[in-house]
Amino acid sequence: MLTIVFDLDGTLIDTAPDLIDTLNLILTQERLPAVPFEIARNLIGGGARGMIERAIAAEGRTCAPSDIDRLYAAFIAHYADHLADRSRPFPKLDAALDALAAAGHRLAVCTNKLEWLSVRLLNILKLAPRFAAICGPDTFGVHKPDPEILRRTVQRAGGEPASAIMVGDSKTDVATARAARVPVVAVDFGYSGVPIVSLKPDRIISSFADLPPAVNALAAEF
Repeated sequence: MLTIVFDLDGTLIDTAPDLIDTLNLILTQERLPAVPFEIARNLIGGGARGMIERAIAAEGRTCAPSDIDRLYAAFIAHYADHLADRSRPFPKLDAALDALAAAGHRLAVCTNKLEWLSVRLLNILKLAPRFAAICGPDTFGVHKPDPEILRRTVQRAGGEPASAIMVGDSKTDVATARAARVPVVAVDFGYSGVPIVSLKPDRIISSFADLPPAVNALAAEF
């Protein structure tokens, strides 16, 4: 039995529409320009605070830490009530999770989205019961790419890092898996700001239909 650990934003769920709507609402309230969707999409992955900081930096601006704190609080307050307005699972996810569970694998989520927001989103989308653990930066006090968040997520799910696989969409996910010495499958439909092949994950998939075979191939190498 393996523990399959998924990133959330850009991997399990296409959350970009709601994240970007919230980001641009907060920016325009501050009389800052909205960020075009395709640019903002690549700002996702480091948590909401990082998304705000990168959006402001992209405009050549800086903000005091106290201002970032205020914008972050406003972001979370709005996003918490709108996190599933337009966010949806990526195609063929349910069938892939069914196949992995039928094979006896544990499933978990390790994300830089706050745990309570992640649980709320996955509950609304009726996916939360599939996962033995749903962990964010507030769960253990560390963010990806710190490998400790991945190790602890695996352990909370009842597994061991030596028999785990990470599934993600970004440089952060690949770096986390590498630091934890865990094989990594990367999806090429997520929010990576660079070509996913350049990150050299162990496997790349273009559809969740390809995930069970990729897991089987990596499992044979354990």
